[in-house]
Amino acid sequence: MFGLVARAGDVETGRVDDRRMFQRDGQIERQVREIQDEFRTGFETVKRIDRPAVSIFGSARIGPADAAYGSATATGGAFAHRGWAVITGGGPGVMEAANRGCRDAGGLSVGFNIQLPHEQTSNGYLDIELTFHHFYARKTMFVKAAEGFVVFPGGFGTLDELYESLTLVQTGVISHFPIVLFGTQHWRPLLDWTNTELLSGGLVSLEDLRLVSVTDDPAEAVETLVACYERRCFHDIADGEALGE
Repeated sequence: MFGLVARAGDVETGRVDDRRMFQRDGQIERQVREIQDEFRTGFETVKRIDRPAVSIFGSARIGPADAAYGSATATGGAFAHRGWAVITGGGPGVMEAANRGCRDAGGLSVGFNIQLPHEQTSNGYLDIELTFHHFYARKTMFVKAAEGFVVFPGGFGTLDELYESLTLVQTGVISHFPIVLFGTQHWRPLLDWTNTELLSGGLVSLEDLRLVSVTDDPAEAVETLVACYERRCFHDIADGEALGE
């Protein structure tokens, strides 16, 4: 299983990306086939992950000198030591750090990359690699393959993954799915806003956020996911651990 490299969505008609898919060109059969092929390749790749896994997200723009890089490396290594695979977006920054920590610790390191107009190259620490052309197929695999998320500081892409996972938990599409925010100082303003604006305004409920926690400790991040996986938790993180409490 190690060393798999594939590029999803490469079909006879040529390279595929979401810009083409959003065009109203009437090519329904081609578009459906391309989406189908990409999902099939993704599902087949997920099937090769032979152990529990975590998806780790964060900025592609940080380097090894950044504190988040060191924390992501430690977190990836700690998951590997517990027998878990580490899945990232396969690129640089936090993604590279988490993959690097996992691989250096002897774990299974996975990268689900994306073909962009300005291509994001894969980092050099991947055992299984798959490059997608469609964000929605890629995002499905991040959830399908994982038992939970660890989210480091990042930009719009990181926030996109965070809020989609919260929506899936809130609506009951996924359960037993803890979400750990790494970096208290970074996330505190967002947590405060969630409480003062969303919770207080009745736009979300505390129950919606029971599986969200925040930490600065790689070991705590790992333990949160492993403990939930082992007891099959559902909105049952202990009092005081939920978002904003």
